[in-house]
Amino acid sequence: MGETATGAMRISPEYFVDPHSIHARLREEAAATQIVLPRGLRVWLVTRYEEARFVLADPRFSKDHAGINEVATRHWEGEGDPVMFDQSLVRHMLNSDPPNHTRLRKLVTKAFTPKRVEALRPRIQEITDELLEAAAGQGEVDLVEALAFPLPITVICELLNVPMEHRDDFRRWSNILVAGNQPELLQEAGQAMAGFLAGLVADKRANPGDDFFSALVHASEDDDRLDEVELISMAFLLLVAGHETTVNLIATGVFNLLKHPDQLEKLRADRSLLPGAIEEFLRYEGPVNQATFRYTTEDVQVGDVLIPEGHFVLASLISANRDESRFPDADTFDITRPAGGHLAFGHGVHYCLGAPLARLEGEIAVGSLLDRFDIALAAEPDTLKWRESTLMRGLYSLPVSLSDRGAH
Repeated sequence: MGETATGAMRISPEYFVDPHSIHARLREEAAATQIVLPRGLRVWLVTRYEEARFVLADPRFSKDHAGINEVATRHWEGEGDPVMFDQSLVRHMLNSDPPNHTRLRKLVTKAFTPKRVEALRPRIQEITDELLEAAAGQGEVDLVEALAFPLPITVICELLNVPMEHRDDFRRWSNILVAGNQPELLQEAGQAMAGFLAGLVADKRANPGDDFFSALVHASEDDDRLDEVELISMAFLLLVAGHETTVNLIATGVFNLLKHPDQLEKLRADRSLLPGAIEEFLRYEGPVNQATFRYTTEDVQVGDVLIPEGHFVLASLISANRDESRFPDADTFDITRPAGGHLAFGHGVHYCLGAPLARLEGEIAVGSLLDRFDIALAAEPDTLKWRESTLMRGLYSLPVSLSDRGAH
């Protein structure tokens, strides 16, 4: 991490390989540190647990999309235009404040109640079993391609009734947009994604089905409906958030189990540890690196740092979850650790709506994988590549060798 002309710390490629040692140093120095993201946006990075939790919940940190665009132009140290995202993709609940956020969230909450999520269990198990059967006999597979990606993308596409033949295109656009580090591709990917989703909205309007997204297109709450751009934006959020985090939860969780064979054996010996293991996956190496952009609507004291009005703030979820003041021995991977309290799914009004679904998919995927196979890493851990994204924390691939437990 070098410094820019303004004295802010610039994120370097090394950060994505090992962010934890950098976060540990930053937590020691201050509650918040000014950094410059790879494309050139200057932000305050909050790395301590209590302060991150505060930022996630305090209404003085706004997420309004129009304000975000305006603030971006004033804290831009890169080349070109800081606002590269297609604007028809940003008017969703994650980029809004109450009362608009309340209105948008109310219209989609009904699809993610615990009862509705639990009702998906048989289908999630069926998809998982099909994927593991396809992997059987191959000897070595990339677990991201074999299980971690196809399971959640299939579930969310079925939930929203999105044609599966568009899966590969959707994944490519999603990867570019989430990473945000290829400005020459961002606009094209955003336009392609927006066009695809606009077509999907039009189809649901003309030919409604009994799926959740058709219901959302036609839903009203006290005569309130989502307008066209809101529908496109909400579809984008649900599809991306509905699979991206779970891909990383499954793949990174299995990776850490394989790096800690004592923990793997504990889980094999006592499957009742699985729910707690999922929580430790989320705490130790969560799927989201930093929470999405917020900006200060007035000067705000964050721990020992005063952040001025009109500045971007990122709460580092993976740093907060390694804060020793909240999690003793935080750098130790321990699936028997008392669960709860981590910030992997955020905190406050923007707490992840899909958290119950991600947990369920993670439990079924990991439990079924361990039931079916003996599994080992098929590459040296240091050779695996981490995604160069300040938003998502995950591996590009996870080569593993599989041997059927039924053969033993």
